[in-house]
Amino acid sequence: MAGATSVLVITWVTRLAGLLALVSVLVPAGRRTLRGHVAEWLELPHEATVGAATVVLVTGVLLMLLATGLKRRKRRAWQLAVAAAVLLTVSHLGLRHVLGAGLVSLALLIALIATRRYFIALPDPVTGRWRAIRVFLQLVLAGIAINFALLSFARALDPLGVGDRLLQSVLALVGVSGPAVFHTLWLEDLSAAVGVLFGISAVLLAAYFLLRSAEPAPELTDDEVERLRALLDERDSLGYFALRRDKFVVFSKSGKAAVTYRVIAGVALCSADPLGDPEAWPGAIEEYLDVCRRYAWTPATMGCSELGATVWARFGLEVLEIGDEAVVDTDTFTLDGRVMRGVRQAVSRTKRAGYTVQIRKAEDVPEGELDELRTLAATWRGTDNERGFSMALGRMGDPGSVLVTAEHDGAVRGVLQFVPWGEKGLSLDVMRRDRTADNGVNELMISELLLTTPAQHVSLNFAAFRAVLEQGQRIGAGPVARLSAKTLRFFSRWIQIETLYRFNAKFQPRWVPRYLAYPAARDLPRVGVAVFEAEGLGGRPSRLLRALRRT
Repeated sequence: MAGATSVLVITWVTRLAGLLALVSVLVPAGRRTLRGHVAEWLELPHEATVGAATVVLVTGVLLMLLATGLKRRKRRAWQLAVAAAVLLTVSHLGLRHVLGAGLVSLALLIALIATRRYFIALPDPVTGRWRAIRVFLQLVLAGIAINFALLSFARALDPLGVGDRLLQSVLALVGVSGPAVFHTLWLEDLSAAVGVLFGISAVLLAAYFLLRSAEPAPELTDDEVERLRALLDERDSLGYFALRRDKFVVFSKSGKAAVTYRVIAGVALCSADPLGDPEAWPGAIEEYLDVCRRYAWTPATMGCSELGATVWARFGLEVLEIGDEAVVDTDTFTLDGRVMRGVRQAVSRTKRAGYTVQIRKAEDVPEGELDELRTLAATWRGTDNERGFSMALGRMGDPGSVLVTAEHDGAVRGVLQFVPWGEKGLSLDVMRRDRTADNGVNELMISELLLTTPAQHVSLNFAAFRAVLEQGQRIGAGPVARLSAKTLRFFSRWIQIETLYRFNAKFQPRWVPRYLAYPAARDLPRVGVAVFEAEGLGGRPSRLLRALRRT
């Protein structure tokens, strides 16, 4: 607890020191102090004070960037913060405002050294060290080359030798004048601006690549997939989705349990419960949390069951119910009765329109037809990115899966894929239909499967915050419940919260609660970003994601 508090304090002092450094340069009073008193007390030339201003400005921005790394206890961020604090403290020597920015930077340096034992996290597996060096050198060399060319071809200055032009170009990177004597002010300003721009950009961009939360591109090996398959059982309907290839996996020391996860925005996000024997889950979770501590990732899991949430809570994670999974028991499913009237009418209408349904195992579908179904499913998706993480496999035609297709006039108009849930169940993975197809095609395909499948249990879509929606619509619901339900219905315009709940409810399922486990309330925004991005519901721009995943 003391360590967490110390890290939090260090983070905010770092941000304050960086902010005060910026103020000391950018605010007129601070800028006058920097130029006037340094020259007066230390008898420095004006050019040196310009260089000092540049150093303070860059160091201030750098400290604010380093604060995020310090919050994650990154050792590399600590090392750079110590160097930046030393540089900033020295730059404030002799200033009358030493009790402001200078004192804060000195306090930061002392605090960093005193708390060094807390900053032990390793760099992320995809490191930006070499990329940072390359970017730094590229920008520095570009700034020198542009200034060198400018000094070589411009006529409004005294003649310079090659060595003097090179020295002038190098000094311009830190805002210091060199041997060049300019005849016009605009040329001097242009040379200085080019140098300072490339100098600052080189430092800040190199720091970004050095400190970024680089996201390793995960891919399960064939051996890991086979080990995970051996751990699948009847208990968790979402277990099969752990076989997604875009995950990492850690096994318990006994090999009887495993946790799969993906790293998104500094969050090591798991889905559903650990695989394997529940008695061995703690061993797998310990291994997973050890990896999170090693790289300063935030641990979180979404879609876990009540049993899984109980086990995660033993390791200090908070638990939040986020919705319910719709599970239909096929032995009691029927289209008869008043409550099933809507589904029954949709099924009858589509059958009269000439729709037919085929239910086959993926192995029984010819490869050419399977490729066509993949193409159709991608075309009907409606978004550029594949949605789903906790209840999506990310590929069609996996051995053991069941494909349901609806055809009309010889053309496929809808497709469903169900993946195995042990030996006695199925879990819905893909649900797509042609937008020009008649309403009721999905109801027809699901009903035909439920009525004919030998599986005893079928898991349908996940209904987020179902309980909140139901409570807000009850007679006598309080203002908070009504407002919460109204807010969810508003956001349903974009992420189909209420739509999925209504669709699932048509089949009269039993609702199985699912939970989100996370370290603390302060981590919820970061975890929320990771969840939304994993599920394909939004998040960071695609260009940023491509940059983060590069080595």
